[in-house]
Amino acid sequence: MKMIRPVSDLRNNFADISKTVHETAQPVFLTKNGYGDMVVLSMDAFENLQFESEVYFKLREAEREAKLTDKRYSSKEVLKAMRDAIGGEQVV
Repeated sequence: MKMIRPVSDLRNNFADISKTVHETAQPVFLTKNGYGDMVVLSMDAFENLQFESEVYFKLREAEREAKLTDKRYSSKEVLKAMRDAIGGEQVV
């Protein structure tokens, strides 16, 4: 359930808002004059959001590139290329 509070609560109840975003890992939406104004997130939640956004971006890019060619790779080819790229040894 979305937590929506007036922006004045940020000043008047900062500790409560901070506790909420850290305990729930969910954002608190702040309104000003009845309209959406800001979102408050914990650092962990923000970093997770950034990570997910980066993953989705890379997936969209991979899908776009896949449409440009008919070339496909087997899982073994992909794993070998990854190992070669990082200089890792094969694990059996």
